[in-house]
Amino acid sequence: MVTLEPLPDHWWKLYNNPTLDQLIEQALAANTDLRMAEANLERSLALLDARGASREVQGSVNAETSWAQRSAEAELQHVQPPRRQIYNVGVGVSYDLDLFGRIRRGVEAASADTEAAEAARDLVRVNVAAETARAYADICNGGYQLGVLDRVIAVQRDSLRLTRIMVAHGRAAPYERDRRQALLEAGEARRPRLAARQRNAAFRIAALSGRTPAQADFGLLSCRDPLVLVRLLPVGNGDTLLKRRPDVRIAERRLAATTARIGVAVADLYPDIHLGASVGSTGVAADLLSPLTNRFGFGPLISWTLNRHAARARVDAAEAQSRGDLAAFDGVVLKALREVETALTNYAAGLEQQDRLDRAAADAGRAAARTGQLRRGGKIAALPALEAERDRIAAEQAAAEARAALNDDQITLFLALGGGWTS
Repeated sequence: MVTLEPLPDHWWKLYNNPTLDQLIEQALAANTDLRMAEANLERSLALLDARGASREVQGSVNAETSWAQRSAEAELQHVQPPRRQIYNVGVGVSYDLDLFGRIRRGVEAASADTEAAEAARDLVRVNVAAETARAYADICNGGYQLGVLDRVIAVQRDSLRLTRIMVAHGRAAPYERDRRQALLEAGEARRPRLAARQRNAAFRIAALSGRTPAQADFGLLSCRDPLVLVRLLPVGNGDTLLKRRPDVRIAERRLAATTARIGVAVADLYPDIHLGASVGSTGVAADLLSPLTNRFGFGPLISWTLNRHAARARVDAAEAQSRGDLAAFDGVVLKALREVETALTNYAAGLEQQDRLDRAAADAGRAAARTGQLRRGGKIAALPALEAERDRIAAEQAAAEARAALNDDQITLFLALGGGWTS
């Protein structure tokens, strides 16, 4: 049923179907949700870069000039002061010593946020690949079921034709004709729904690939062979599962970011110390860069928020958020394990059902073959042989429906295992 071999990154290649490979490749290249997730990741990377710049030496340059006249009355004088061109130029640099880890922990939080955004992008990839495979499986299974249904309808038409002849010659009651007419109409009534399901799957593939319904490729509807795995389904082990599932990585990275923000909040309880230096010149333009106008400064700048209550409240809030994110992480892990076990159980049940229905179809096929031989030998009438053929095709119908459900179980298991996100 399954093997403990590692799940391949591109699990859909286990179906060995070039059309499916191409469809998923197109979806991963053009899906709108994936493009949005990529943009969110790029934004997080930019914010991380900006946060990391806080560790660097900060510098500033300013230069200004203007014509000015001071206020005589402000200087308690009654003589109009002269008008002069004044200027101000300067260069300043500063460096945050980060003695208590505010910047370092902030960078850790931003880095964890970026990794969470990357995992969110990977989660979208997982879902896009799975939904594309599911839609194409629906197309192929729908085509196979339509082929089986058409054979059922053909047999029912032959059966109705023979029954009408028998009724006309008094060899069968009229209600037999009505019963077979009802069976034919019931069979024909199933066809529009199956065809619509196929077309809707084509629309889903178009949407997943960033195209409009009008751009759907209806050439895909020619698929008549269900998807079949070329080897046992690899599931890996529990350790790789938790490392592989993007939703688990999202929860873990969010927890890491929240934990780092506790450090940022704690650092606010302590002074922030900068080392700074500046040089410049300020004064009348006529004395530009003279000893009377030049200036410089060097020394530490210490800032310390005295409102300890607000700072401690922020620490308490960050710690509470951390406890909440830890609970969320535990919940995601439990959900991942439950989904895998559920998917494995359903897959095992589907395999058993498929095996039994395939055997039933084989038995019905042998019965139909024997009745066909008897009919050709003139030992039985045509109607019993048609009934046996109809039973054979009905068994094939049941097996086809089970095969479609089995494909869905396989894709659900691949989705639960978290494969398909590695570029």
